[in-house]
Amino acid sequence: MSETQVQNGQQTEVNGSKPIAAVTGAGGGIGAAIARRLAADGYHVCVIDIAQEAADAVAEGIRANGGSAHSAVVDLRDEDSVAQLVAGLPRLDAVVNNAGIFDERAFINLTAEDFRRHYELNLIAVFRLSRHASMRLPQGGKIVNIASRAYLGAKNHAHYVAAKAAVVGLTRAMALELMPQGILVNAIAPGLVDTPMLKALTPERRAAQLALQPTGRAARPEDIANAVAFFASPQMDFVTGQILMVDGGKSLGGATGI
Repeated sequence: MSETQVQNGQQTEVNGSKPIAAVTGAGGGIGAAIARRLAADGYHVCVIDIAQEAADAVAEGIRANGGSAHSAVVDLRDEDSVAQLVAGLPRLDAVVNNAGIFDERAFINLTAEDFRRHYELNLIAVFRLSRHASMRLPQGGKIVNIASRAYLGAKNHAHYVAAKAAVVGLTRAMALELMPQGILVNAIAPGLVDTPMLKALTPERRAAQLALQPTGRAARPEDIANAVAFFASPQMDFVTGQILMVDGGKSLGGATGI
């Protein structure tokens, strides 16, 4: 069964016979890998991004490979846009809060605006979509938040660390409060991942961080997608409030950093 949804003035077919997963920041990098993996696992994926072309390309790629997906351009900072997105879906079974921002700046050079920007996009957007989604998700519905192992601490990223640490706390609080509805909430805490965010580091910082990796390499976006698929699986119905480190074992040494 397909239903017609209107997004940005255009009609889009949504396969309502499949479980539906909404993935934010899915126009590239980790989000695109998550969208492709969930589609391969049988979800119809709502590919959410702020960039129209990027979201369309990922959705089209999924369909070209036999999956089911549509794109949606949403500003996660806008309450009405998020509410309309959730209300417009024929059903909703899983939400992956992946969208976020990242930059490097010494603590002494940070401003209050830097913190506001990171909290708005890395934390409040997670809360905003999750709150609306919690009114639609069924018993057994899944919310997976993308945090970061940086919540353990990292130099030159105090604003990012603080926001991601808050995502960890929010995940645990949501898990407790949504448990009576049968909604399971977990988070992934990636380490270094081979995405444009990693390239935002200086070459010296990248080399220093990779030198600390027990695996000797950064994660691939697919490594994170596989972990999300674990939490989003219909069989995963007895795990909630957990933070899964996907960092190639870096946490084992207790090293701080991304």
